[in-house]
Amino acid sequence: MSYYWNYSDPYEYMSRVAKSDMPPVIISVAITGGGGSKKQNPNLPVTPEEQAEQTYEAYKAGASAVHVHARDVDGKTPVYDPRRFREINSKIRQLCPDIIVGNSTGVVPDAGLSEALVILDAEPELCSLNMGSFAVRAGGGEKGYREWIFPFTSSFIEAVARKALERDIKPELEIYNAAMFNDMQNLIRQDLLKKPYWTQLVFAPHSSGICSPSSVLSLVQGLPQDTIFSLIGVGAFELPLTTLAIILGGHVRVGLEDNNYYKKGVLVESNAQLVRRTARLVRELGRGIATPQQAREMIGLSSTPRCWD
Repeated sequence: MSYYWNYSDPYEYMSRVAKSDMPPVIISVAITGGGGSKKQNPNLPVTPEEQAEQTYEAYKAGASAVHVHARDVDGKTPVYDPRRFREINSKIRQLCPDIIVGNSTGVVPDAGLSEALVILDAEPELCSLNMGSFAVRAGGGEKGYREWIFPFTSSFIEAVARKALERDIKPELEIYNAAMFNDMQNLIRQDLLKKPYWTQLVFAPHSSGICSPSSVLSLVQGLPQDTIFSLIGVGAFELPLTTLAIILGGHVRVGLEDNNYYKKGVLVESNAQLVRRTARLVRELGRGIATPQQAREMIGLSSTPRCWD
């Protein structure tokens, strides 16, 4: 079975479906995020111990990769200290011997972009990298809306990619809209990325715009050669759009960073609950679930898991 193929080729797609030749699905779990709180969902893991334990449960349920944000001792404030990331990474590795560990380089608007570069000193196996600036509008009701601008410039993107390459960290390229392919191509031209290119297509109404099947298909068709993609659907869009990604031959990310609700009005009990549902869908749709070792091979990572002792 070949892990890499042209998602835009309808004839290859038909052939793979007919032969049951789709690659196994990499299920990534985003366990906490930088902005959520226990007020929104009391099941959100915020301490290193909680993050490690929920990662372990998600790992047993089928997750082969984890996406980590670090919080301060109060569990509320995002921090960018590589020592804190290493602490969380280490606790996860103690429980999950081969799961792929990724750290976020996303920073809140009032933090300096240099903070994201410092995170790479934790030397994760993956690092998320937003491929352009975007705006977020959230809130409403009596307090009105709040707006934030996340200014990920081309020079900053290059700096993170260059440092990641030096540290043998695989960037996880986060694409919110088609314009962001320009910066991805810029990194490819400068040889700042190793093949295969690991890309997350992000669909969130507050930052990505239109969250629909046609939007997914449009971005999938714009993927550069030698790319494999995963999909992030935020909030109510997680279930339908990640299901579509499975059908298209892609991979998926789920977790409490992206979605607090299992269904309308029902809070998620744990990250593992979302992973278990995703694993059931993968099997029902005729695809296998990637083991951590298979995921490492597909993404282009060392077969030897990184440790942080």
